[in-house]
Amino acid sequence: MKLFSPSHLGPATLKNSVVMSPMTRNRALGNVPNELMAEYYGQRAGAGLIITEGTSPSPNGLGYPRIPGVHSAEQTRGWQLITDAVHARDGRIFIQLMHAGRVGNVLNLPDGAELVAPSAVTMSGMVRTDSQGEQPYSAPRELTSGEIRSTIGEYAQAARNAIDAGFDGVEIHGANGYLINQFLDPGSNLRSDAYGGDATRRNRFALDVAQAVSAAIGADLVGIRLSPYGVFNDMSGNYEGIAEQYGALAADLGKLLLAYVHLVDHSAMGAPKPEAATVQRICHEFKNAGGRSVILSGGYDRERAEVDLASGAADLIGYGRPFISNPDLVERLRSNAPLAVPDQATFYSPGSAGYTDYPRLT
Repeated sequence: MKLFSPSHLGPATLKNSVVMSPMTRNRALGNVPNELMAEYYGQRAGAGLIITEGTSPSPNGLGYPRIPGVHSAEQTRGWQLITDAVHARDGRIFIQLMHAGRVGNVLNLPDGAELVAPSAVTMSGMVRTDSQGEQPYSAPRELTSGEIRSTIGEYAQAARNAIDAGFDGVEIHGANGYLINQFLDPGSNLRSDAYGGDATRRNRFALDVAQAVSAAIGADLVGIRLSPYGVFNDMSGNYEGIAEQYGALAADLGKLLLAYVHLVDHSAMGAPKPEAATVQRICHEFKNAGGRSVILSGGYDRERAEVDLASGAADLIGYGRPFISNPDLVERLRSNAPLAVPDQATFYSPGSAGYTDYPRLT
């Protein structure tokens, strides 16, 4: 079966085609990766590729409590514990660079940091803080042109730090309503300069980040995650021209010779389902322009994964929540063993409960 056969991603050989998708788990006390996180990722190194939880390239991007960064020497050393644990089990691991942008509250930011975004458009709803419980999302400040250039530089430096920490590569988070997605979406990007207005200009930030990160560490070590039609974090969903915008974005990303594009489908959790024709268009445009691989994720079982791998629709298949409660997910899928159900109450809580205490098959 292709799902369990060795595969390739850029220069890396993966022991199977199963990807552990990035999932925020909020265990990085003080925003620093730690030994508990090393145990968690090491337990799941049976995946062909692990993509870490969203990790901020900047103090400004730390909008949630207890999410990790990779912008300091201490954080870089912390991540080394994790890459060592995964590599000791013959695994491969990419870090996901996620700047939260407007998604957060100032109570979750370190001293001197602030919420920034393409435009000063505040999110609706509430966000968790450790100091004052649920609070409204804070109002972001619009980035200046000079600050956009500095932010792009932060992504590039974070990528260098990640390689120093032993990562096999970097995934740029351009999905799920975070900073890059905020630039892509006309509902959150109201700019009229080189980074806003028509679709070409709204795509520019994503492309500039991808180009800067590729220049820093090599394009064959870089992937990007996208979520066309997503509505998470107040994104617009199916707006006019979205298929054409993402098709053009995929082609331009492919020209950079990135290692992969990773497409999100959260319809299994109640989100709108991406248009199949647009997903196919993104994959075609990306690979036709020179991009290497496609990762598809969202509600996959073993049978559906095999169909998409066999047809060439995907090169790798991402699994998210099943990895939370099944550290040995690959072996369970291989043997058709039942999957344990995750405890949602502990998804984002500190400590080992619901994190490193799920049992393996006996």
